[in-house]
Amino acid sequence: MTAEAVTSPSSPVLPPESAGSPLPGVAGPSLSPSRAADFKTCPLLFRFRTIDRLPEQPTRDQVRGTLVHAVLERLFDLPAADRTPEAAASLVAPQWERLAAEEPALSVLFEAGAATEEVVSLETFLTSATGLLDGYFAVEDPRRLEPAERETLVSTLVNDELLIRGYIDRLDVSPAGDLRVVDYKTGGAPREAFEGRALFQLKFYALVLWRTRGVVPRVLRLLYLKDAEVLDYSPESDELERFERTLVALSQAIERAKQDKDFRPKPSRLCGWCSHKEFCPEFGGTIPPYPDRPVTALPLTAIPVTSAVDD
Repeated sequence: MTAEAVTSPSSPVLPPESAGSPLPGVAGPSLSPSRAADFKTCPLLFRFRTIDRLPEQPTRDQVRGTLVHAVLERLFDLPAADRTPEAAASLVAPQWERLAAEEPALSVLFEAGAATEEVVSLETFLTSATGLLDGYFAVEDPRRLEPAERETLVSTLVNDELLIRGYIDRLDVSPAGDLRVVDYKTGGAPREAFEGRALFQLKFYALVLWRTRGVVPRVLRLLYLKDAEVLDYSPESDELERFERTLVALSQAIERAKQDKDFRPKPSRLCGWCSHKEFCPEFGGTIPPYPDRPVTALPLTAIPVTSAVDD
């Protein structure tokens, strides 16, 4: 499916309640790509984020990813002929102002002594975001695209009780009805050994689309803006069936851990990015008491702060 062959359908494929919110009346377990990845990476990290809900100060890399995602979403609001590198660059400052207004704490990242990261000026930060947009234009021409959907929440029920849901950066639909799921990554392209981790999120979306629309996406595409690289993958239905069973098993493992209140650390090189080492026994910390409040699903935001690890 070539970029120029992609067009927008005349009407939404999903009904509004499925496309814009979790399925109504579902009270069972739910799983998003990020929370599933947390549990696979480290059960204790999953607990800290989902059950304890410990606060995390986003890094500049994470916020830069969120900013670039916002710019690319707004870029497609412009007429096709106006989607130029210059137009994208002009969106950086206004989108930053919007994000900072919605979450004033983000401005702390640029105050001396307010974070452990090296002090960087806001101007330098915005320039670095513009540089990532150059990587986008090196791999794609948005003037030849009309995405069907952008930043769309998709969800479905599997195994009669597990709600899986998440936001798709962009969905392209060809005139023949072929689907292409596109995800923007502002980090570097992973080595071959880590491609599976990068594709986990997109397989998650492919499964939801298959179950809700009856069509297996033709292409799952990762756009690595930092390196100006494209990774395409074409899933098969039998592969998605196996992936569905994997998600059900993962959800069951999470529910057992909740019942037993047993979330163990899983040390790896990814510990270097963890914000909660002070509470982790692997680093001499003490795990907080298990919360007494019932565990409910965390809300999904339209433009979440991207993960430095996933991105």
